[in-house]
Amino acid sequence: MRLQPNLPSAISATESGHAHFCRNFLGRMTLLLSAALLSCSCSSTPPPSLAITHVTLIDATGAAPQPDMTVFLVDEQIAAIGPSNSVFIPRKTKTFDATGKFLIPGLVDMHVHLTGASEPSGSREFILPLLLANGITTVRDMGGDLESLLKLRNEIEHGKLQAPRIFFAGPYLDGNPPFFQPSLIVTNSREAADDVHSLISRGVDFIKVQSNLSRDAYFAIADACRREHITYVGHVPDHVTAGEASDAGQKSIEHLTGVLRACSNEEPLLIRKQFAAGPRKGTKVQSRDRELSWQRELLESYSDQQAAALIAKFIGNQTWQVPTLILLQNDAFPTAETDPSRDPRRKYIPLQVLANWQKGTKDRDEGVTPQEFALRSSLMQASLHFVGKMNAAGVPIMAGTDTTAPFIYPGSSLHEELALLVRAGLTPMQALQVATKLPAEFLGKLQTQGTIEQGKFADLLLLDANPFDDIHNTQKIRAVILRGKLMDRTILDEVLAKEENFAKAH
Repeated sequence: MRLQPNLPSAISATESGHAHFCRNFLGRMTLLLSAALLSCSCSSTPPPSLAITHVTLIDATGAAPQPDMTVFLVDEQIAAIGPSNSVFIPRKTKTFDATGKFLIPGLVDMHVHLTGASEPSGSREFILPLLLANGITTVRDMGGDLESLLKLRNEIEHGKLQAPRIFFAGPYLDGNPPFFQPSLIVTNSREAADDVHSLISRGVDFIKVQSNLSRDAYFAIADACRREHITYVGHVPDHVTAGEASDAGQKSIEHLTGVLRACSNEEPLLIRKQFAAGPRKGTKVQSRDRELSWQRELLESYSDQQAAALIAKFIGNQTWQVPTLILLQNDAFPTAETDPSRDPRRKYIPLQVLANWQKGTKDRDEGVTPQEFALRSSLMQASLHFVGKMNAAGVPIMAGTDTTAPFIYPGSSLHEELALLVRAGLTPMQALQVATKLPAEFLGKLQTQGTIEQGKFADLLLLDANPFDDIHNTQKIRAVILRGKLMDRTILDEVLAKEENFAKAH
């Protein structure tokens, strides 16, 4: 006689992994929704919710794309993620059918200057809308007017301004004379300690160092930051080597400042020549010739051994790099082939800002010879090559643009930066992570942003095409979700049209 199994036991013993997942998932979902409802029990209306259904999820954790997923948002957070046939969507939830689309985290630009185009309208009506329309949901401001930045962040955090999340340094710390404004001049340890302490008391997230600091001032700032338990980032000052900056604790180096020089087997000689005075009555042409000669020597003295030692130091000290390759290509080492001055995106740039950009470009390129353009191209290639070497070795890299430097178009230039990083040797997955997961890790915010995971901020970017097929597909934006609020293509186009009109009037 065949024994009849106990039915519940038999089902439990033979239950499929998928059914088990669904039961656990729905249980978690019920608890999560109950918690969401309880948290707002004092209100007559439930929190806003949005379900993005049937989407291919690229969560930036390193996992492969997951097709036909649903991401359920409640208020400003990701409430649940799962296969579309398993996720319970409550009634009255707004849904967005994303069949054929790709969902990635909102992007981070780790080097911007929000107050660099006159305040108060420059940030609010020019830069921030363009950043958001291009999928940038977080920025690290690397030097600007502190009062304006504090006001911006307060308005954003209290929902008065729809704009990316902001982390900032406030004014630069620089030598005398400072290279840029706003700056606090630091020449000794007392000034370093006072300025660092004052900026911390006013709410900055980190300290930014600039290029004209003396050695004594720079190391005094490093000591002050260490005592105050705050990170410092920025340029490697001209009088300091990249290796010394790394050893001193500088957390990120921008624009590869001092990095190629540190790869030379003649670095001490290059430093002496960099500061050697020219002829007392030297001409502009002579000055330019000295600079070109120095750059050629920089390239010719490149040493694989020195480069490897520098990379090892960066890894050992966890010195992050924000190479801003788009800045190098468009502003530092531009050529006739890469000239960005006639780009159609000029229509979004206020006329006064554009005029300043054009004047600077004209002054920079006046009298440039084919040989100088070739040298610029070689310097760009050397920069790309070294970024590739650093990435392959494990040096942490992040994406940044230096918005609003000349012809660095706010928002869209970050997508160009990702393409240049892929050209340097990063995979599309790595390129995506240097603009999502890694900035969140650097900022100490990986628990709340940087990847698409349950409980994190609902800052997302919906694409029409797979960025892993072609990194340029990050530009094919169908919608931006910021703090759980969806801006579809129609809304984004309205933002861009408004930006174009603002540019014409200013």
